[in-house]
Amino acid sequence: MPPSPTAASGKRPTLADVAARAGVSTALVSTVMRDTKGASAATRERILQAAKEIGYRPDARARLLRSHRSRLLGVQFGLQHPFHTDLVECLYTAAEAAGYQIALSAVAPSRSEQHAVESLLADRCEALILLGPQAPAARLAELAGQLPVVSVARRLRPPSGQVAVVRTADDEGARQAVDHLVALGHRDIAHIDGGRAPGAADRRRGYRTAMTRHGLAGHVRVLPGGLTEDEGAAAARTLLTTGLRPTAVLAFNDRCAIGVLDTLLRCGVRVPAEISVVGFDDSRLARLAHIDLTTVGQDIPRLAGIAVGRAVARLEGEPDPEGETVIAPHLVVRGTTTTAG
Repeated sequence: MPPSPTAASGKRPTLADVAARAGVSTALVSTVMRDTKGASAATRERILQAAKEIGYRPDARARLLRSHRSRLLGVQFGLQHPFHTDLVECLYTAAEAAGYQIALSAVAPSRSEQHAVESLLADRCEALILLGPQAPAARLAELAGQLPVVSVARRLRPPSGQVAVVRTADDEGARQAVDHLVALGHRDIAHIDGGRAPGAADRRRGYRTAMTRHGLAGHVRVLPGGLTEDEGAAAARTLLTTGLRPTAVLAFNDRCAIGVLDTLLRCGVRVPAEISVVGFDDSRLARLAHIDLTTVGQDIPRLAGIAVGRAVARLEGEPDPEGETVIAPHLVVRGTTTTAG
């Protein structure tokens, strides 16, 4: 068959175009596209074939809008965070399984959290899933008064019954990292901090608690750091110029740890022979063969599944426990840690 005039003109094919192609009424095409009764098997097949030939696709968004539902879950994420990228992939899977779609809005140096959230609200999202939000708890509670809000990877203080929280036990992850390093014979273990980033306070506390439990309170050393490679590199340069060099470093996250690795490599310090390095998140970067980073893994599929589940439960009026859902982390041992020299 020749291409339809609509296809040739570049316009989006409509139900009327399908009807004309198949030689039936628009109402009958609508019946078939809604997958309801009213068309014979042969007619249904002819209509579906006509739709395929002219490239017609049902407009699911328009249908949802007519039903006064968008079935959209808005996700705010950090554009520069590999951990968030991994979470987004799993959020798509969990949302589709629940019959919902995902709308993304990025936070970047040139784009604020407020802008990201306002964009999702303008898209008529029915709930918000915020990855590592840094907005004040009062602002999150205010949003939760408008629609269901799930905060992922951030503890809220004070806790808000309105905002669902799904996070990893960050303090436990830091304790696992310290336990691993101590078992390898390390005593001088430094921690490169995440500042005010979500999870930083818990990881800092977990590090201090574990060091004290192992009788190493006198060896506690916390350096200012951050979320990025540059901040990790700067902290590593500080470590190398203070005179007292640690035998192991626990970085705030994998990006920070990679900055540490880069600086040590440039300065001729062998990893792990001279300094062992541990990250946090088990992001895609950590798994690259040339990085091979020992790190604290977060159960990303479970975090995403629970976050979607809690958002959907609130939308559908199903029971949803208030407060936090806390997921246990797990240590992933790779090639950047070894016994103390």
